[in-house]
Amino acid sequence: MNTPTVLVVAVALVDADGRVLIAQRPEGKALAGLWEFPGGKVEPGERPEAALIRELREELGIEVSESCLAPFVFTSHAYESFHLLMPLYLCRRWSGRVERREHAALAWVEPQRMREYPMPPADEPLVAWLCDLL
Repeated sequence: MNTPTVLVVAVALVDADGRVLIAQRPEGKALAGLWEFPGGKVEPGERPEAALIRELREELGIEVSESCLAPFVFTSHAYESFHLLMPLYLCRRWSGRVERREHAALAWVEPQRMREYPMPPADEPLVAWLCDLL
């Protein structure tokens, strides 16, 4: 069976204390209540970095320069109805104050404590990479 591949971009925003921002999916969305890295779908014809800049503005109210987005690692995960391909970028610099606009909650978490937060299957493998880096 052929399932569509969906390209989603995500970011690990890292603060001055080495904590990473994760966001809780709101009620009414697939995987509601699970914690994820901020980001979203790449629209047709949109570059991944442009999509991430747009999503961070919409979801968190912050402005990010493309030069501050460092490609880090990616995950590839087969869900029942689609295959997810998700590059994860690192970002340590942004302007504006992070605010919750679309998520149920936000949390700044030390990488070693991220496993305490239930995540979608595609996000989970990324935590080990962040623990090794930060």
